[in-house]
Amino acid sequence: MSKIAVALVSGGLDSATALAIAQRAGYAVHALTFDYGQRHAIEIERARRICRGAGVASHRVAPLDLRWIGGSALTADIEPPKDRPLGAIAEGIPVTYVPARNTIFLAAALGLAETLGAFDIFLGVNALDYSGYPDCRPEFLAAFERLANLATKAGVEGAGQFRVHAPLLHLTKAEIIRQAVALGVDLGATHSCYDPTPAGRPCGRCDSCLLRAKGFAEAGLSDPAFGAD
Repeated sequence: MSKIAVALVSGGLDSATALAIAQRAGYAVHALTFDYGQRHAIEIERARRICRGAGVASHRVAPLDLRWIGGSALTADIEPPKDRPLGAIAEGIPVTYVPARNTIFLAAALGLAETLGAFDIFLGVNALDYSGYPDCRPEFLAAFERLANLATKAGVEGAGQFRVHAPLLHLTKAEIIRQAVALGVDLGATHSCYDPTPAGRPCGRCDSCLLRAKGFAEAGLSDPAFGAD
């Protein structure tokens, strides 16, 4: 019988790679994507495309509108930063930070995992080539894992130990891309841009586009997303 896991799949490069790593490790993966009112809603369709191609056990797209919280360039009428020097991207917490997003997403993934009888949750957060988000740090993930085992019936009754897997946490973007290629991830299906055009094309100027371009350049590869449908 296959091991069961829940994976957060955003439609981005990192989460698609984390999904592939979970499957390679022998997990039957139940994917979870959130329609949270993000301006880059094309990522939801990309998540569907990635999950279809990966043959996941199931894929849920959960409505969870965070626009009522606001406070982010991804969920409110705030322009994402553009054309920032790479050195500036890693300084401070940018306006693209969505308040408590990973806490909320992981809590929902935890509830789904407990319902499915799964004890493993995968996500594609990264603490090296990232934009300063506090909920992408190893300290946060370790704290949430402790919470998961304290706050659930399965954890309290000793049915198993919940584990939060962040296999990309200490990799550079170039290393993630190389691993994705080795795993056969359809990188052309992934979407990273914070402010895509109405046709869904990446802007090439936001922090996420710049970090992605840096990663592909350092990996010595061209980005197939620019030829994606």
